[in-house]
Amino acid sequence: MTTVKPNNDNKHDKENNKDTIYSEPLGKVADFVFDKSVVNVFPDMIKRSVPGYSTIVHMIGQFAERYNQSGSKCYDLGCSLGAATLAMRHRITAADTHIVAVDNSADMVERCRQVIDADSAEVPVELIHDDILKVEITNASVCVLNFTLQFIPLKQRQQLLTKIYQGMLPGGILIISEKLKFSNNHHNELMTEFHHYFKKTNGYSDMEIAQKRNAIENVLIPESFDVHRQRLEDIGFKNTELWFQCFNFSSFITFKQ
Repeated sequence: MTTVKPNNDNKHDKENNKDTIYSEPLGKVADFVFDKSVVNVFPDMIKRSVPGYSTIVHMIGQFAERYNQSGSKCYDLGCSLGAATLAMRHRITAADTHIVAVDNSADMVERCRQVIDADSAEVPVELIHDDILKVEITNASVCVLNFTLQFIPLKQRQQLLTKIYQGMLPGGILIISEKLKFSNNHHNELMTEFHHYFKKTNGYSDMEIAQKRNAIENVLIPESFDVHRQRLEDIGFKNTELWFQCFNFSSFITFKQ
C-alpha cells in the first residue's frame, strides 16, 4: 500500500490555520515530521493537543527571569516557532544577555524568524538552523527543552544532557517539558484515555486522533519521570522537581550547582 503524506495545500484551513492534517483517511500514515504542513497549523495543533501548554510557556518566562545571570546565554533547544524564546525574551532583566534558539526544521526556523522579527522586545535572539546534538552550549544560565527531548533517539539523550550540563554556569536551570509514560499499565492507559478525551473535546475526531497517534508513535518516545530524574542526577544535576503535570504531559526543572 502506498504511503500517503499530508498535503500542505489541501489539509489545513488557510484562513484560520486550523489543524486538519489527519482529517481525511490516509492509506498508510507516514512518520510525523515538522514540515511546512505542520508549521502552518502548529499553534492550533499545540493548543488542541497539549494540555497546559500555555501555562508551561508562561512559567518558562518566569523561570528565566529568576535564574538568568548577567552576561550569560539562554538556550531554547528545539524552539519550533519560538514560544519559549518569546516568553524568556519578555521576562529577562539581567544585563548583557541573549537567547540562542535552535531547531533542525528549516520550515520552523523560517517561520520562527518572522515571529521574532515582528516582536518588539529588545533582548537579542540568535536563531540557528541545526541539530541540537551538534550545537555547542556555552555560558548558559537557562536551558529549555520544551517537548524536545522526547524526539531525540533514546541512545543520544544522555549525550545531549551531558553537553548541556557541561555548558551551564553554576546556579543555572534546565527546564524540560515531556510527555510521560508510567510503569503501571493501567495508569498509563488511563492517562492516555484522558488525553484522547481532551483532544476530542477540542474538536479532533477519533480518526484524526488514531492517525496522529500512528504517525508519531515511532518518532516521539516517552520515558517515565523516574528515568528522567535518575539520568539527570547521574550527569550531575541536582534537585530535579516535577512542577507541572496534566495527564501524561509534564514539565520539570533541575539545576547545576
